[in-house]
Amino acid sequence: MKTIKSIANGIRRRVLAHTLARSGGYLSQACSAAEIFAALYGRILKLTPLDKPLVPGVFKGTPKNGLPAETGNSYNGGGKWGFDNFILSPAQYALVLYAALIEAGRMDEKGMEYYDRDGSTVEMIGAEHSPGMEVTTGSLGQGISQAAGIAWVRKRLGDPGRVVMFMSDGECQSGEFWEAVQAMSFHHLGNMLIYIDVNGYQCDGKMETVMNLEPFHKRLKSFGANVYRIDGHDIKKIAKCAEKMKDNSPTFVLCDTNPCRGMKILKQRYPKFHYVRFSDQKEKAEYQKFYDAVK
Repeated sequence: MKTIKSIANGIRRRVLAHTLARSGGYLSQACSAAEIFAALYGRILKLTPLDKPLVPGVFKGTPKNGLPAETGNSYNGGGKWGFDNFILSPAQYALVLYAALIEAGRMDEKGMEYYDRDGSTVEMIGAEHSPGMEVTTGSLGQGISQAAGIAWVRKRLGDPGRVVMFMSDGECQSGEFWEAVQAMSFHHLGNMLIYIDVNGYQCDGKMETVMNLEPFHKRLKSFGANVYRIDGHDIKKIAKCAEKMKDNSPTFVLCDTNPCRGMKILKQRYPKFHYVRFSDQKEKAEYQKFYDAVK
């Protein structure tokens, strides 16, 4: 059984290797969120047991009569009573999720061979049929509303399973996010646990220059949420917060993270970390040299 730390390190290396192979990828997301995903799949989430890692299938089509929606929840709790739902809100983190599933032994590493291929479920921007994805979260900020709906139903059915969610700080700038938090608090959805990657950047640059959310934790508390703010690379603190949920309010864990964590080479891209696309072979060679040096 891998340690949480080794899963986190494996996520970063696997995403870097994939970025090199494809000459581009969502690399900073792996840097900032590796410990969060490692803790989720290595300790926090209550997942259905698997006999062996799953191999992703082909896309069978959109839901219609006689063809129900196919989702990636078989990699998680399987939608079963008492097990957790996991909702990935920022779908551009899908590559990080796939790496986490492989490192945690829930997805066969051969599945990455089908990444972003026509007819494959292993999509670059994950959808409901992608490994580990349970809903198509659409535009940023919409996933939390879907997660709240699932949590509302589970609570009323008396299902002890939780709805655990991962979000990015950038999507919390949207109005729908705050509407959802208000509704979650009003309906006392204590079965919701939300981890937010607060790395301080979004696709347009620094959060504080696009739309500042600080003091983020105080804003969430004013909406009635149970809030913790921690070092997002501290595995023990990440896991401990999952043990401190409250019955009558949703729990948010604001994880302050570094988008260059473990990859100092990324700092040269400041302040645009959202997506790495190599400008030329020289730059790619620099990243390859970095990868070879940290094996």
